[in-house]
Amino acid sequence: MAALADLNKFEAATRGEFGIGSAAQFGSADLRKAVHVNENFRRANFTSADMRESDFSGSTFNGAYLEKAVAYKANFTGADLSDTLMDRMVLNEANLTNAVLVRSVLTRSDLGRALIEGADFSDAVLDLTQKQALCKYASGKNPITGVSTRVSLGCGNSRRNAYGTPSSPLLSAPPQKLLDKDGFCDEGTGLCDAK
Repeated sequence: MAALADLNKFEAATRGEFGIGSAAQFGSADLRKAVHVNENFRRANFTSADMRESDFSGSTFNGAYLEKAVAYKANFTGADLSDTLMDRMVLNEANLTNAVLVRSVLTRSDLGRALIEGADFSDAVLDLTQKQALCKYASGKNPITGVSTRVSLGCGNSRRNAYGTPSSPLLSAPPQKLLDKDGFCDEGTGLCDAK
């Protein structure tokens, strides 16, 4: 076990694997009401961490592991959460204002009543029901990427995001009645070019 601890210290000293990131280890840590503003948590591990009511505004989490973490009412205002694994994470009432969540995996995560004004969810993987719930009140434009929150979520039933994500495979394709015998959109329905 000592060797593992030494390895983590070494990784932290060299800024993580291949010299990229922090390699900080917060797995199952109690971080309730902690203040970590504008810090670097690239490739850090927060698996199953208790982050309730903590302040991580302006911090960088690129490539971090946050699966099963509880971040109820946590503040991620302006945080860079791109390329993070946030599977099964609790983000109820979390503040994600102006956060960048590009390519993040949020499958089976709970974002109930989260503040998402100006958040960028471009290419993020969300469950369809969660995406639909967020679209009901999504607003704003991310000041860093310039992308509208509604556009990044695929609100308005655009063709690109109309049918869900890989996390909901049964909803990831057009309904069968719109497909022809070869699995392509049936031109006879008149809905193939619908935006």
